[in-house]
Amino acid sequence: MDIRPAGTAPELLRHYQSIFTKCFPNAAHLTVRYLEWLYAGNPAGPVIGLDAWDGDRLAAHYACIPVRAVVDGQACAVMLSLNTATDPDYQGRGLFTKLADGTYAAGADQGMAGIYGVANANSTPGFLRKLGFGLISPLDAKVGVGALLPDTVATSLADVQFRRDWDRTSLQWRCANPQRTYRVARTPAGRLIAQAPTGKPMLSAFAELPSAGEDQEPVSSGFGMRLHLGLVPPSMGKLKGVWWELPARFRSSPLNLIYRQLDESIKAPTPDNVLFNVLDFDAF
Repeated sequence: MDIRPAGTAPELLRHYQSIFTKCFPNAAHLTVRYLEWLYAGNPAGPVIGLDAWDGDRLAAHYACIPVRAVVDGQACAVMLSLNTATDPDYQGRGLFTKLADGTYAAGADQGMAGIYGVANANSTPGFLRKLGFGLISPLDAKVGVGALLPDTVATSLADVQFRRDWDRTSLQWRCANPQRTYRVARTPAGRLIAQAPTGKPMLSAFAELPSAGEDQEPVSSGFGMRLHLGLVPPSMGKLKGVWWELPARFRSSPLNLIYRQLDESIKAPTPDNVLFNVLDFDAF
């Protein structure tokens, strides 16, 4: 088996689409166009990952992308763990673990402070037992109306140990996802929000941002219910507006925020000090 770095060449992206189609027939969004946006267009840098090849056949693929974040009070680069696939003919050979370990070593060599990801109930135990991740917290899943963050969010950020560090360029890239485009706007009240359709009538994925893109034109935030997947630190107080827990029968699987340190001088986040929303991972 030949282990090579993941890349962004068109031929490689076609191989990735093929293995995703084979492993996940329902994941129609994992197209060449989407992977080009995700792997090559990211302003924080290209994909960091590894591929396992058996001759000219792609046996397994694992990919993270670099992102900017604030961790333990420091602005730094971290990786977001995203796509993994092993051809069914090659499963059971430990390829995923081998590729993941190599990817994390490559990330450390590039100065990444850590890796975070959102794992479902099935994949979480493997990340914790085999790959050295720690469980930060299950994500809140709430539906409701109104705002999420307090009016004093700017002054509350000092207590946040982990959050994505969005700027205008990275936010524009994130919202250009060819499979599900977010609309970012400043409400008449001055809040910066992001919304995207969920595929459910009158329900949009919803996030509020503490910074980035403040020059957006004011627009109406629209009507209908909002879906919040993420975490808001208790120090910021109760969620603004009216929110209810999403019933378990409407969730495909509980989602867990996981994290692994690469730079031991930068502490891993703790559950009560994380500001996290749907823009920060790949749910929508």
